[in-house]
Amino acid sequence: MSADGLPWRIASWLIPLVVAIVFHEVAHGWVARAFGDPTAARLGRLSLNPIRHVDPIGTVALPLLLAVTGAPVFGWAKPVPVVARRLRHPRVQMMLVALAGPGINLALAAVTVLLLAQIGGGEPPGGVAGQFVLANLFNFLLINVFLAIFNLIPLPPFDGGHVVEGLLPRSAVPAWQRLARFAFPILILLLLVIPMLAPQLNVVGRVVAPIAWTVIRTLLGAVGLA
Repeated sequence: MSADGLPWRIASWLIPLVVAIVFHEVAHGWVARAFGDPTAARLGRLSLNPIRHVDPIGTVALPLLLAVTGAPVFGWAKPVPVVARRLRHPRVQMMLVALAGPGINLALAAVTVLLLAQIGGGEPPGGVAGQFVLANLFNFLLINVFLAIFNLIPLPPFDGGHVVEGLLPRSAVPAWQRLARFAFPILILLLLVIPMLAPQLNVVGRVVAPIAWTVIRTLLGAVGLA
């Protein structure tokens, strides 16, 4: 597998993406179970086996298309089911369940930076295998940070939308939940329609990306790699 070939590009992005989004979803289920909701556990969704979480579009087709075209790679898995009414303190704990996904991604990013520092501080990995590992680690760092920041957008269907719901007055929650019914159109608008029609309103490019790159530079700088 050549380091500049298409299989390399696909593998070096798809592998870290799948790992990152699986941990993201499972973290929601872990925290929900700790707070009293066993739904994800009973459905077998607390497994780290990617097959249990694969969404044909978000986990496979879209990331492959983006990798092939050289565009920034992102994706999603099947959401882990959480039943808020089963939580002991639904409003507060649902916010913590939502934040668990971005939280685990940032934790994974920090661990990855430590691994990159160990590699950078010693003999650089040699050969195609070593370069592949290094590429996967660097892409894993990028994906985890972008996935965390992206999911904190304060709108449904993102985790940030659940946080907003928990902070709203109770009287405003039904209207917010009605907005959540349009989660998929909102996703399409943010990712595809608005960037094409009004680049100056591109939330991902103008808000998410600058924050994510600041976090990445800060993490790398903390271990002397930036």
